[in-house]
Amino acid sequence: MALSDDDVREILRLIDESELEELRVERNGFKLHVVRGGAEAAPAPAPAPAAARDPSTIAAPMQGTFYRAESPGREPFVDVGTHVEPDTVVCIVEIMKMMNSVSAGVSGTIVEICAEDSQLVAEGDALFRVQ
Repeated sequence: MALSDDDVREILRLIDESELEELRVERNGFKLHVVRGGAEAAPAPAPAPAAARDPSTIAAPMQGTFYRAESPGREPFVDVGTHVEPDTVVCIVEIMKMMNSVSAGVSGTIVEICAEDSQLVAEGDALFRVQ
C-alpha cells in the first residue's frame, strides 16, 4: 500500500514540529528519505524495477504527482507524435513540493500517454509508451 498525499503531508508536519534532522520511511517497496536543510544529501534513488525499464515504456522513477507541463496553462512537454531523445524532458513528477524532471531515457516517438495530468503515480507506473 502506497502512502497517500495526506500521509506525506502528515509526515512533513511531524518533521516541521520536531527536532528531527533526518527521517527514513520504508513501506512495501516505497522509500522516503527526508533530510532537514544543512544535512548531507541523500544517496541517489535505487534504479526502477526491471519491468519499468522496458525500452518501449517511460516509467515513473518515483511515487509522486505526474505533470505533463511545466506549470498550469503551459504547453505539455510532449504529445503523441513527439520525437524524443534520451535526454528529452517528458514530464515532471512532484514529491513533497520538489519538482523532478523526467527524461525519456530512450529515442523514439511518443505513441501513448498512459497517465492523467495531476494524477498520483507509483514508482514504475507507465507514463508514456515510445516506439
